[in-house]
Amino acid sequence: MMNYAGQMLRDEALANKVVVVTGGGSGLGKSMTRYFLQLGAKVAITSRNLDKLEGTAQELSEETGGTCLPLACDVRHVDQVESMHQQVLDTFGKVDILINNAAGNFIAPTERLSSNAFDTILDIVLKGTKNCTLTFGKHWIKTKQKNTTVLNIVTTYAFTGSGYVVPSACAKAGVLAMTRSLAVEWAKYGMRFNAIAPGPFPTKGAWDRLLPAPIKKKFDPKKRIPLGRVGDHQELANLAAYMISDFGAYLNGEVITLDGGEWLKGAGQFNNLEQVTNTMWNVLELAIRRKK
Repeated sequence: MMNYAGQMLRDEALANKVVVVTGGGSGLGKSMTRYFLQLGAKVAITSRNLDKLEGTAQELSEETGGTCLPLACDVRHVDQVESMHQQVLDTFGKVDILINNAAGNFIAPTERLSSNAFDTILDIVLKGTKNCTLTFGKHWIKTKQKNTTVLNIVTTYAFTGSGYVVPSACAKAGVLAMTRSLAVEWAKYGMRFNAIAPGPFPTKGAWDRLLPAPIKKKFDPKKRIPLGRVGDHQELANLAAYMISDFGAYLNGEVITLDGGEWLKGAGQFNNLEQVTNTMWNVLELAIRRKK
């Protein structure tokens, strides 16, 4: 049996690294944080909900024996980002790695969205990523700190677009453009910029909001994925840890898709023909031959 839920990197692969994970209190942020701690990093996790963060920090610290610092921060507000950044510096003395993971999303026909609803997603995803990236990046430039990394969590529809999640698609596309742009512009300062575009990695909160019970069965993501399963959180944590570690030192400006082939299946114009049965194919083949 494949051990795709096993841990990939050697112990201490992130020793002496200080990592900040936005949206680190739950979901994929929490899963990445757990693995970074296991690999020897010190990790600060941020979100708006301090109670949830404190619970996560205590749980992960006890589980891993690592140091996890919970800091309340709404990434939409640059003053809160700057305050959070300073608290990390005051506690750990430096920051090496920023994971822009905080996000917001909901499914809705675009014509039903208010301007404020659209703005909320843009503000969290694009503006929030900009706020964190500029705050951390300018500090690294000013202090001449080398070997720093920004990893942005985007999505496959950042490059394909997608109906019914248009604010998220617009925001994530902007984050992907920022990733590729700064990978070139700021490499001279010793920074690397990369992104991961995850497919379905179900998390309790986010997935219940995105796919409520009435439509969950009809739109089961496993049916869209060539590999026939959703992702395991450790798989994404493994990839993220490699990309931010010194083993990934030559990786810059890249977006890595981790989705079991989902977006390619959706991109192919005729991929939905898998619903055609063998009997129907036989009939079609005869009809095609007759035309020839």
